[in-house]
Amino acid sequence: MTYDASSQRGKRAEAHDASDRTFWGRLVGWGPYHTLMRLATASPRRQFLILAAFPVLWVLTQHLGPMLQMVRVSLTDAYPVAPGVEQNFTLDNYARFFGDSIFWMPFFRTLAFAGVFTFCTLIITYPVAYFLARHVSRKNQMLFLLLLLIPFWVGEIVRTYAIMILLGNTGAVNLVLKWMGLIDRPIPFMYTSFSMGVGIVYLTALYMLLPLYSALEKLPQSMNEAAADLGAGAWTRFRRVSLPLTIEGISSGCTLVFLISTGFYATPVLLGGPSTTVFAETIAGFFHVAGDEWPTGAAFATIMFMAALVITATFQKVMNSLRKGEQE
Repeated sequence: MTYDASSQRGKRAEAHDASDRTFWGRLVGWGPYHTLMRLATASPRRQFLILAAFPVLWVLTQHLGPMLQMVRVSLTDAYPVAPGVEQNFTLDNYARFFGDSIFWMPFFRTLAFAGVFTFCTLIITYPVAYFLARHVSRKNQMLFLLLLLIPFWVGEIVRTYAIMILLGNTGAVNLVLKWMGLIDRPIPFMYTSFSMGVGIVYLTALYMLLPLYSALEKLPQSMNEAAADLGAGAWTRFRRVSLPLTIEGISSGCTLVFLISTGFYATPVLLGGPSTTVFAETIAGFFHVAGDEWPTGAAFATIMFMAALVITATFQKVMNSLRKGEQE
């Protein structure tokens, strides 16, 4: 026993000596490193500031910074500025949107499409999330989630082309319908609001599924069992128990899908047609021409961004009111 104990101590000492010879071992034993760590962790407030520094810096440089730059460009008369040309600030780029009704149709169409597609995504993904969270064993839930995530391992363009192949005149849908004898000629699914809707719902389903699954997975099974013991049917249990307690997940998922849907560009171009032109295509048109149109595109993008924020903020307020009402 004495030999074994001394042997173990010898091995630990050798491991300690080996770690001291590594870079990290020498760093931990370095005096200035100890001083720096002591200063960094001297108080909880200082620890918080150090931990928050990187995410705050990331938000400022990668998210807020580009948005502020876009707003700045939208207030100029030309961008980029040619050498020797003076740049002036103006509101004409915003006035151009409000003064020309030709831009209103794609703007309101985009908001309407985003609202409808968000609702469709919610209706389609809620049963999937409910089944996954309530009827799949916990040990198999991650496997099912992985299977649902596989299509999202490829890019947006690849998945959009997959929808084109699926809905084309010689695509799988038309071939199955023809094989079943339901149609004689292919149905023109492509380049319509239907094909664009299928594409956007398919591309945004993940952003709705995960918040719904998270909310449903935390829902205590005992609450539904108690409601059933009191005589509540399946629909009553869903309407009075499951749905109110998952409002937070519904709110988060709808917000994500709506904001993403207002900014889609490639999918409407590939799947939509002349009657489904969205505002992102109008904005892109200004950036595809000479630089003096870039401020107009930036102004239109700012208008869409602010409109989407106002709508989502209103939606969040309504959902919060519903949640508080259910709790009371």
